[in-house]
Amino acid sequence: MKRKGLYILIALALGGAGAVHAQDNTASGSAAEPTTTPTYDDRWYIAPTVGGYYNDTDRNTNSRQFYYGIGFGRFFSPNFSLDFFGDRTKRTVDGDNGRWSNNTYGFAARYYFLDWTAWRPYLLGGVMGSQHISNFEHGWSPAAEVGVGVSKTITDSSDFRVEGGYRYDWDDNTQPNKNGYGDWFLGFSIVSRIGAPPAPPAPPPPPPAPDCSKQFRNGVNLCDNKCPDLPEGTIVGPDGCPQKVVIDLRGVNFKFDRPKKGEKDISKSLAEPTKDSLAVLDQAVDTLQRYPQVKVVVAGYTDSVGKDAYNQSLSERRAKIVYDYLTAHGIDASRLEGPIGHGKNDPIDTNDTDAGRARNRRTELQVQQ
Repeated sequence: MKRKGLYILIALALGGAGAVHAQDNTASGSAAEPTTTPTYDDRWYIAPTVGGYYNDTDRNTNSRQFYYGIGFGRFFSPNFSLDFFGDRTKRTVDGDNGRWSNNTYGFAARYYFLDWTAWRPYLLGGVMGSQHISNFEHGWSPAAEVGVGVSKTITDSSDFRVEGGYRYDWDDNTQPNKNGYGDWFLGFSIVSRIGAPPAPPAPPPPPPAPDCSKQFRNGVNLCDNKCPDLPEGTIVGPDGCPQKVVIDLRGVNFKFDRPKKGEKDISKSLAEPTKDSLAVLDQAVDTLQRYPQVKVVVAGYTDSVGKDAYNQSLSERRAKIVYDYLTAHGIDASRLEGPIGHGKNDPIDTNDTDAGRARNRRTELQVQQ
């Protein structure tokens, strides 16, 4: 083939690759803004190639010349591709004794490193058959090549590839006194994938929801429990999350200005009917016994009548007498903080009426979470 014909064939091959790529982009709707494939693309591709040889001097030909060819292959994993290829070159024999042509057909495997969209170095290995056409011999011989290269994804359907290496041809017929030739080569390829880009993988289905209808934590069904990791026994609200609880002992009403200093019998300090107040206290004891992990602050309060210092002392006495009642009925002192007095602070009702002041004369068991 004449040199002009060689150039025309190369131009047609590269033009055909560009046409395939343009068709792919049009089909996928990505011609304006191509995107890269994040993992790897297993579509078949064509790879027109041009390059040059630095010939073995034993060939007795010109030392350098072009070669051209085309490959057809695909990736079988993110790091491995396999091509079937063919290429052709012509060498001018020294002394202008004619031309020595080679047509080569074979398989080339490439192993890539790094991510799909990066500049990816790779290793090359190939086996092939080499057809020799010269004035002296027409025949075939085995050949093999090794090399290295680098590849870069350009669009979602094309890569650029450049590689160099060493090809050995076991030709022992073309020249009677020569057996085998080793040539260095450098080649450039545009890899164009065929067809539309693959659709991104569908997200995995969500795991099946556990059957929570028969599971409970802290007395709340796990289907409704927003805090399922809390320790069992925690006092929680309807949503299963910690709930601030104040056991204000409503119904435990203290007489005005009671208990007196040194008074130990709580029944003498409670307003009538005393048995109702004691029932509320016993209920609190029962609650604390059923929840042994619960700790409380024992706090006392007064109404606004009297001086602040006196009310502070009175509120402490109220907290202390309830504290003593709880410990006397089996509640360990380590679960009780206090007793603490707050005087006339934090009223829960008005201090302008007798009924309001009576409600403010109280103690509270403030649950600690």
